[in-house]
Amino acid sequence: MKILDFKTWVIWTLRKASYKWAPRSEALRSARVDRGLYKCAACGKLIKNKELAVDHVIPIVDPKKGFIDWDTYIRRMFCGASGFQILCRKPCHQEKTAKEREIRKRYKKK
Repeated sequence: MKILDFKTWVIWTLRKASYKWAPRSEALRSARVDRGLYKCAACGKLIKNKELAVDHVIPIVDPKKGFIDWDTYIRRMFCGASGFQILCRKPCHQEKTAKEREIRKRYKKK
């Protein structure tokens, strides 16, 4: 197995495990307004389960510095409930992700 393949596998495995992380579920419960309805932390719109994204307030990979080390990566991925926010997929999560990508591009060129 190549190193890149191994790194990808580790990241995929950690991501999969993070879906069962109790603070993530707690953040989801906190945003729940009614059965099947959640409140977007950015725009305040009520959204259905299929329309939401559980987002890390602080990106797992720093947009300015990139990948720092595994300890930082894991600490950011498995943060407390306050480290998560519930966003509507469109447009709030898309916009946040686009901004982070733009920052990444700017700093990658340096």
